[in-house]
Amino acid sequence: MDKVKILVVEDDFPIRNLICTTLETQGYQYIAARTGEEAVGKAAAGQPDVMLLDLGLPDMEGVEIIKRVRTWSSMPIIVISARSEDSDKVEALDAGADDYLTKPFSIDEFLARLRVALRRVHSMREYQEEENSHYVNGDLAIDYAAACVYVEGKEIHLTPIEYKLLCLLARNTGKVLTHNYILKEVWGSTLMSDTPSLRVFMAALRKKIEPVPSEPRYIQTHIGVGYRMLRVEK
Repeated sequence: MDKVKILVVEDDFPIRNLICTTLETQGYQYIAARTGEEAVGKAAAGQPDVMLLDLGLPDMEGVEIIKRVRTWSSMPIIVISARSEDSDKVEALDAGADDYLTKPFSIDEFLARLRVALRRVHSMREYQEEENSHYVNGDLAIDYAAACVYVEGKEIHLTPIEYKLLCLLARNTGKVLTHNYILKEVWGSTLMSDTPSLRVFMAALRKKIEPVPSEPRYIQTHIGVGYRMLRVEK
């Protein structure tokens, strides 16, 4: 992948310095912003590949920044915040964030989350180049044109709901999708009372695509939040 550019949005100097120094030592380019308005401006002008975003900025809530950026950009946004409540995570993810890392965090975990986001950037580019016709992830393959799914080269039968769920997760590989988002996209509903039905369909889907359903390789559960399709290497 070409050298990527990362936008760091953080008003706390020690944390911003830690993140920027880490990025520099790993060979990443970066630009930094301390306020929400500065972040939105640099996101538009600098065309970064990934945004690292603190929620508690002096002039604007981070969720508002996510909503504004999402009107014109699909770049991965990783929230890095001291807010650890599930409600804060769900609000940020529903607004369009891709991942949520809670402070304090380890550098190893931070870099791992960043690599996931960058793989998504790479996948998005490949996806566009392949004209949205095929998806390949490990031993899992989807032929969108034919609406067929294959595992280890063998075609498997999915119900219409299972297929919609799989395609939604596949098109957002590496991104955490909240229960509300999935319910809205697949069923057109955001009622939390429908969440148990979502779990049933997800369990059925896992039985068909996962080598060991009890130890998922593809679909990761984020308890109380949602699900993520992981990038799997062969």
